[in-house]
Amino acid sequence: MKIWAHRGCSQMYPENTLLAFEKAMNIQGLTGIELDIQLTKDGELVVIHDECVDRTTEGTGFVRDYTLSQLKKLHIYAGDSPAQSIPTMGEVFDLLEPRLEAGLKINIELKNSIYPYDGMEEKIIEMVHKRGMEKSIVYSTFYAKSLEKLKTLDMDAELGILDSKVSDCIYKLKGGCGAAALHPFWRGVDMTAGQLEGYTVRAWMSGHLYPEKPTGGRLDFSQLEARGITDIILNEPEIYLK
Repeated sequence: MKIWAHRGCSQMYPENTLLAFEKAMNIQGLTGIELDIQLTKDGELVVIHDECVDRTTEGTGFVRDYTLSQLKKLHIYAGDSPAQSIPTMGEVFDLLEPRLEAGLKINIELKNSIYPYDGMEEKIIEMVHKRGMEKSIVYSTFYAKSLEKLKTLDMDAELGILDSKVSDCIYKLKGGCGAAALHPFWRGVDMTAGQLEGYTVRAWMSGHLYPEKPTGGRLDFSQLEARGITDIILNEPEIYLK
């Protein structure tokens, strides 16, 4: 089973922060790190999951209504660690670049299924190509038309289609979005392993994010593999990989 860090090590550290990514990048055997991007009011790529800043910072309102300098004034509580801020995608690349060169991958989820940020696909493709990181990136989104656009911008881009159910992922894939991988919710695998044979199935988990208490449990990967899951994107990769 290939293991990805969901928003970094997001059970022990605040999600989608440089702190959570730094902890994840140092885990031996980790396949990659999943993160989420959006655009600021002044067109900067930032890494944050929610369309609003309310849950993770002391601010309120939509990410798209803040300039980058305004977002950088917000704080993300990090317990005993220094307070974090919403990182730019450039800052994340600066941090992870040595590990990307050594084989680590990033799954960049474009958060555009609710608010379709104009030009986000062009901006992230341009940034990745300028840094020569094309082979290190998987792009994913719930919005199939965004994947179609990414494919026109980079015909070799590795794409994953997101949805709650794996059957809906396949429906979108067969609709021509250009994806090669399926990214369903881990409890949404509603097809048999035989039907999923030949597909990369990166299943994602949710819930139990920092500062919630760790679950203390471990998944039985053999059961997940038996259902056709090839990769798991979870909040606590450090309890499986040392």
